[in-house]
Amino acid sequence: MPWLGDYAGHLAERHCVSRACIMISTLGRLLNDEQPNHPQALLDRARRPGRSMGSLARALEGFFTQRGLALPTDQAQRLAAGRRRRRIDAIPLPLRPPVQAFAESMLRARERALKAGALPLTDSTIEAALAIVRDLARFLADTRNKQDWALTNVHDVEAFLATMPKGRQRRLTVLRQYFRFARSRKIVLIGPTRGVKAKGPSGFSGTTIAVEQQRQLFRRWTTGTDAHPHEALLGILTLLHAASSSEVRLFRVDDLNSINHTIRLGKRPHPVSMDPASWTALERCLAPRADQHTDNPHVIVTRITKTGREPASTAYVSHLLHPCGIPPRTLRSSRLADLVNTLDPKLVAAALGMVPEGVMIYLADHVDEQRLPQSPNS
Repeated sequence: MPWLGDYAGHLAERHCVSRACIMISTLGRLLNDEQPNHPQALLDRARRPGRSMGSLARALEGFFTQRGLALPTDQAQRLAAGRRRRRIDAIPLPLRPPVQAFAESMLRARERALKAGALPLTDSTIEAALAIVRDLARFLADTRNKQDWALTNVHDVEAFLATMPKGRQRRLTVLRQYFRFARSRKIVLIGPTRGVKAKGPSGFSGTTIAVEQQRQLFRRWTTGTDAHPHEALLGILTLLHAASSSEVRLFRVDDLNSINHTIRLGKRPHPVSMDPASWTALERCLAPRADQHTDNPHVIVTRITKTGREPASTAYVSHLLHPCGIPPRTLRSSRLADLVNTLDPKLVAAALGMVPEGVMIYLADHVDEQRLPQSPNS
């Protein structure tokens, strides 16, 4: 195996001696069996069943794909399929088959979108839709004592939407999609969402934090010593630059310019200029990353991802700000609300790579009298 020596060095640079020896020994047993020993076959056989493919398979995948010796595994697709299956299995049995068919129709729609070059449904979108339909099915079975989708009426839908008023619009959108599908399959004759409206204001109704609390968080992430570097970077980028968790999670080392102190975030059309506090938080995050001797191109590298090239998991990033008790979405909403009510919303949308309609919901329905020109008689 001409690549075996390079792989041993690859493991030695990224793992402790005992872990590297265990992984090489396991690989040796795979090489000595009677199965094919080309890289793709080794990668497939090294995978462990279950939600984790195992450290050996992750290391082999990173090594082989980086050198063009094998294709990436379908581990992400397997995990997504497991999440979809768990949501469907939580539905009462009489109501389950139509939801299974609905999930399959969304997957077929995604395949068609990929072939046509259109924007496909993401795994998170499909899983969120299945979770809403699952919640409705359990509500019908437990609260309304109904075991057939054909018995669902508008009163059932209204009662279900009333259980979570803030999620009414999103839930209603998904239910309309589901019952359109159900009507096309003759599961229901009349869509129970017909005539149901997403009541309430269409503007921003989320949570923001006061300026004094923002200052406390800023001091925690700049002058404090308790915050983890990953927490400080996510907090600063979210609080000052309205960065989303996804933008920070996918932030790569080659996206930063150390000369101009600028970075590229997500799909923003222009580089983001970093203030001294933000750049210091970024350097604090890069310092431990350099000690890991990793080939992972992302700025946020965890113990699991340091041996590969994939970004940190969504769950890891979503838990980073738990020590301060403020979720990233709240910080981003606070910054967006301040920017939109201070500057031109269209300029904010252009700078952040958003559509104007996406930022207009943060425009407050009031006028700050202190910002109005004073009349001569006052």
